[in-house]
Amino acid sequence: MRVAIIGAGVVGLATAHALLDRGHEVVLIEPGAKQGRPTDGNAGWIAHTDVMPLASPKAWRNLPRWLMDPLGPLTIRPGYLPHLAPWLARFLMASSPSRIKASIGAIRSINAESLPAWKSLLSSLDLNGHLRENGILSVWRHQGDFLRSQDIIEHQRSFGIEAKALRPEELAELEPALRNVEAAVLYPDACHVSDPAVLAADLLRLALERGVVLVAAHASRIKMQDGAIHVHTDGSGPAVAADHIVIAAGIWSRALAAQLGDRIPLDTERGYNATYPKGTFGIGRPIMFEGEGFVTTPLDTGDRVGGAVEFAGLEAPPNHSRTDAMVQRLTRFLPHLQSEPAAKQWMGFRPSIPDSLPVIGPAGRDRRVIYAFGHGHYGLTQAAITAQMVAGMLEGQSGPVDGSPFSAQRF
Repeated sequence: MRVAIIGAGVVGLATAHALLDRGHEVVLIEPGAKQGRPTDGNAGWIAHTDVMPLASPKAWRNLPRWLMDPLGPLTIRPGYLPHLAPWLARFLMASSPSRIKASIGAIRSINAESLPAWKSLLSSLDLNGHLRENGILSVWRHQGDFLRSQDIIEHQRSFGIEAKALRPEELAELEPALRNVEAAVLYPDACHVSDPAVLAADLLRLALERGVVLVAAHASRIKMQDGAIHVHTDGSGPAVAADHIVIAAGIWSRALAAQLGDRIPLDTERGYNATYPKGTFGIGRPIMFEGEGFVTTPLDTGDRVGGAVEFAGLEAPPNHSRTDAMVQRLTRFLPHLQSEPAAKQWMGFRPSIPDSLPVIGPAGRDRRVIYAFGHGHYGLTQAAITAQMVAGMLEGQSGPVDGSPFSAQRF
């Protein structure tokens, strides 16, 4: 079969390799240099130990405090609120106890397979050197906040996820640069990658070497004609004909899905980060600063602090006062950063669904079109397992994960 994949981010690239492994012909449609593509600047975590949706008690506990701070971890630009209202209504509905329970089950089902899928993909391409298995650390500034998080930690442990509470002396030995931390939990099985953009570049290079055709254009329209599916682009070349199409274009998938009759509640959680020279932070593994709305990662290409959620759509310019404020909050924990020079700043568009579950499955009008987008904070984490699921769906086979919770028709 000839399969056209719209989007060459990490999900699209992993899917290309999964399809190549099954003998399919693959065309990648990607304009290149797309500003704000999460693949190019995310935190680099394979966070397969996470189980909680954004609409969770953890988020609601912090929400009032966050919304009071215009430069805090979560903000909604006032002018964007009318547009966001339907998404927020669905987010509220996703916060009921029964919906949270269902989301936890679905997140665990896909995340449990995420790391094995990545290890299989990286091993098959001789890219094992991208994986950093040093664990991930969660830290709390106040002991009381840590105690209020015990329900989440116990949820993780109930799924067999190792979560080791550290004594102060253990934390000091593990991460001596940290200050003002009263509690910490180590997830020894969690990991990160060398650099998400470098990994994506290697995946693309190897896909091209394996015979993938790259069409450097923006996919603007999908049309069924003469028994095939045609992807029209804004380029000068002809439409791309294929037997199947995979839409993996992140936030830019929304308009294409609408053409096929699927109104997906997809919006963008704009995330910000700053990257310093390698070794600046003096940390040995990724750290989640609980309740602060940011994380740090020691990438091979530099030390990155990132996070925050801003709802403002695709058109509003970045507000890097948010990045500066995030770095300033980080100095509470890494005081030596106050003397460091300015870092490289970035803003990206996380494609977010209110229930924190991606859309993976066929379009409502034509099952030859498969969706693979809306992964929110877990695009890198879930890319390789999403690829396996998509490949199975295209061949009418059951995949390693039950796809029903991720169906586009759930809305």
